[in-house]
Amino acid sequence: MERQDLMIRQVRTTARALLAAGLLVTGALTAAPPAAAATAPTVLDASGYTLSADYHQYDALDGALVSTLGTSAVHTVMDNANHDRQGLAPSFSVAGLSGGFRFDDGDDGDCQSFPQGITTSRDAVGTANSGNYDGHQLVLVSWYTEDGCGGAQQRSRITLVDWDATYPNKYRKILLVEPTGTAAAPSFKDIPVHAGGVSWYGDYLYVADTGHGMRVFDLRKILNTDTGGTADQIGRQSGSVYYAHNYAYVLPQVGTVTAQTSAADKLVWSSISLDRVSKSIVMTEYTCQSGCTAYPNRAPRAVRFPFAPGAATFAATTTASQALRLPWYNLNGVASHNGRWWFNSSGQKKLYYWTPTAGPSSFAWVGGAESISYWEDATGPDLLWSLQEPANNRNVFAVTQATYGGG
Repeated sequence: MERQDLMIRQVRTTARALLAAGLLVTGALTAAPPAAAATAPTVLDASGYTLSADYHQYDALDGALVSTLGTSAVHTVMDNANHDRQGLAPSFSVAGLSGGFRFDDGDDGDCQSFPQGITTSRDAVGTANSGNYDGHQLVLVSWYTEDGCGGAQQRSRITLVDWDATYPNKYRKILLVEPTGTAAAPSFKDIPVHAGGVSWYGDYLYVADTGHGMRVFDLRKILNTDTGGTADQIGRQSGSVYYAHNYAYVLPQVGTVTAQTSAADKLVWSSISLDRVSKSIVMTEYTCQSGCTAYPNRAPRAVRFPFAPGAATFAATTTASQALRLPWYNLNGVASHNGRWWFNSSGQKKLYYWTPTAGPSSFAWVGGAESISYWEDATGPDLLWSLQEPANNRNVFAVTQATYGGG
């Protein structure tokens, strides 16, 4: 993770310099003509990739925290949403654009925090009741925060955004924390992961942990904290007061999903996405063709891990059901649905599409793009949601998936 974080900071610094010089294009695209890709993914032996899942790792501590602090349901959190989302940048354009938003000016231009992963309540519950979770249709974005602009990775959070005409255009931030202490004196600490991908399935939230696998959270256990104290205070303080960098809500980790592989190179969990059709999570790696010092210089892989039958959880041990070696590099996002795959390359500004029968193709895509989430719709066209990371250009947007390969 330290080498990963160093390279991330180097990439951020370079990108900011290019933006300042006007050399990094992150704006308009008005068409997405497909281009035939020269090479295609190759199939790997999926049996060499496994997961070990523990959903009870923090049961005692989580129980004590819930008892001490109390919880707020998602609808309560959204009733208290305190940030206004705004429209997409007027200059933003991409083929098949369906809609989207930006965060408020403070979050759009924040040089310490960076949006990474994206998932929605359509992932969590499907198309029933217009994809509402606890009465709200939501877009969820994961972020990481640095210790100062350009500093070390410090903590992670999520943002819950209302995407429903019934409610105001509001969002709320929730800090991700790891339980610590004892059942008699529970506490929590920051989680300094990159949060490069996130998937919401049922009540569980899976957050990518780059060098390890995924951390698991339960949206039924959002804790209430004291918004007082100083901005650097976290966890239990004297007098049993609980602070969280002035956040009103924290989401404690409930478990861990650890990845193992028989290959020499362990998986780099750069991004993840939910496939509701096959009831699985897919992941992909950010790697370089050459020249990287903190990322692998090799072809990336994409691997599919199925959930336990009829559950929103993985079995204690899970073997991958599909594994691919990919011909593309600098991948920040992945999505899969009904046998189809999409891969976003920030470095190439391409969205790659592939199926085993149709083969590969590529489309022009926006710069600075991160994760992808597939949005099922029972009455309209299915969508692909994505987002841009660069400060002052953080468009969160949806496009019709048919524009980017297949019906």
